Amino acid sequence: MLENKEKTVSVYAEANPNPESMKFVMNISLLPDGQSVDYANLESAVESPLAQELFNFDYVSRVFIASNFVTVTKSAGIEWVKLIPELRTFLKSYVEAGGPIFNQGFEVSKPATGGEAHGEASEGDAAISKKVIDLLENYVRPAVEQDGGNISFKSYKDGVVTVHLQGSCSGCPSATVTLKAGIENLLKRMVPEVTEVVADGVTV
Repeated sequence: MLENKEKTVSVYAEANPNPESMKFVMNISLLPDGQSVDYANLESAVESPLAQELFNFDYVSRVFIASNFVTVTKSAGIEWVKLIPELRTFLKSYVEAGGPIFNQGFEVSKPATGGEAHGEASEGDAAISKKVIDLLENYVRPAVEQDGGNISFKSYKDGVVTVHLQGSCSGCPSATVTLKAGIENLLKRMVPEVTEVVADGVTV
C-alpha cells in the first residue's frame, strides 16, 4: 500500500451534491487510481488508521478514501464552515507526519468483472455485464469520483443492473435522481438489453 513521505501536503475542501459530505483533495496519492474504500462506521475501519482517527471526531459519520482525496460525511445539524478548518488541519498534519493510511499489507478488493460477478451466468448475460462495466468505468465512475464518491458494478440479471454507490453518494438526496435520470438513461441507450438500474446500499 502507498506510503506518503512528502513533507509538504496541501489539502483543500471541495463541496459535492451531498450537503452532508465534503471532499478533501490532497496533492499526494492515498490509493492507486481507480481504487477506493468506504467506511460506514468506526468498526468497519479496522484496516485504516487514518479513517479510525477521523471517526474520533464525534461529528464524522462516514469516511471514503480514494486515489487523492478523502470524503467525510458528517452528522446533520452542524455547519461545514466550522468543521472544514479542523479537518483540513488534521489531514495535513497527519499525512505530513507520515501517519499510516492503511495497515501494512492491506489491499483493496478488486472490482467485480462480468465473469466474477455471475458465476453461473449465461454467456449472453456475461457479455452484457462486460459492456455495462466498461461504460461504468469509462464514463460514469470518473464523474461520480469528481463528486467525492464511487460507483461499482454488482450484478446484472433479467435486464436489471445493480450497482453499489459509495462515499458522498451514500445518503445523498440527489443520488436516486442521478441514478435514474443519468446512469440508467445512459446504460439503456448504450446497452438496449438494460431495462432498469438500481442501487444497493443507497440510503434515501
